[in-house]
Amino acid sequence: MVLSVGNSSMRRGVIAACVSATLFGVSTPLAKLLLGKTGPWMLAALLYLGAGIGLLAYRTISRAARVRLSAQDRGIFAAATFFGGIGAPVLLMFGISQMPATGASLLLNSEAVFTVLLAWLIFKEHVGRRLFLGITAIVAGGLLVTVPGSADLGSGWAPIAVVAACLCWALDNNLTQRISTTDASWLAMMKGLIAGTTNLVIAFLLGSHLPSPATTAAGLVIGFGAYGLSLMLFVMALRQLGTARTGAYFSVAPFLGALVAVALGEPITAALILAGALMALGVWLHLSEHHEHEHVHAATELGVPQIRHTHPHYPDTEHRHSHD
Repeated sequence: MVLSVGNSSMRRGVIAACVSATLFGVSTPLAKLLLGKTGPWMLAALLYLGAGIGLLAYRTISRAARVRLSAQDRGIFAAATFFGGIGAPVLLMFGISQMPATGASLLLNSEAVFTVLLAWLIFKEHVGRRLFLGITAIVAGGLLVTVPGSADLGSGWAPIAVVAACLCWALDNNLTQRISTTDASWLAMMKGLIAGTTNLVIAFLLGSHLPSPATTAAGLVIGFGAYGLSLMLFVMALRQLGTARTGAYFSVAPFLGALVAVALGEPITAALILAGALMALGVWLHLSEHHEHEHVHAATELGVPQIRHTHPHYPDTEHRHSHD
């Protein structure tokens, strides 16, 4: 008797990760368009407020159950919100305000690298050889993009700000995975409301003003999709796939952003094409990292005649049983 274990939940996780990546990927060039009409800190606030308000409406209409976090989980959530909801979007908005969205979108691949490295080095997730090769290819592509003269990256600190944003989101990803069994819509809603309100207050203190109604509405709508629905789906993927593999699937987002930026008229260079190819190789290596083998359970284990089944193991999961 042969059983397939975990395939349906794995598929749901993959679909959630890919849709999340799509929603986030297209947001970078769209946010770049809005930066000509408002400041980076104000735009970061609008994006996360859009996420929080949109998901609040969804949870109200669907009459979602109330959520309570333990004291330990509240600390983890606060840290994830600080890094992913306040630090990362502000750094990204400042970065893309001074560089083309194509280069910034490709540099966002650094998030997958940092996510995998933190998952392995700090949070002790298993990482295979292909993931390391994928990291190497992505880093090589990122270095190529940042070589002076290879692409228009604006001022010298702009790519540093984008990479720093990626590090903040990688910390957020690994922390959020620790509480990913919590209602995903609640986590995304609260992160949006807290981070959006905090960034809005800071923006006002720095002298910013709300942009025109049209720009405000556009920021809120983009935020609902790119930081609300996307984050909710990302948490669902974390629950099914783990941090490292979800980060690998999410690394398709920068390529979608770069394609949208080119479609909107930004120039493309040979260096960007080569960097994109290296990063695409890295993403493929990430996504192809798995193995599958057969297990045999004797009758004494399950009370039925000998059962054979196969299931995959992925780089972000540990083996928690013996193999005969």
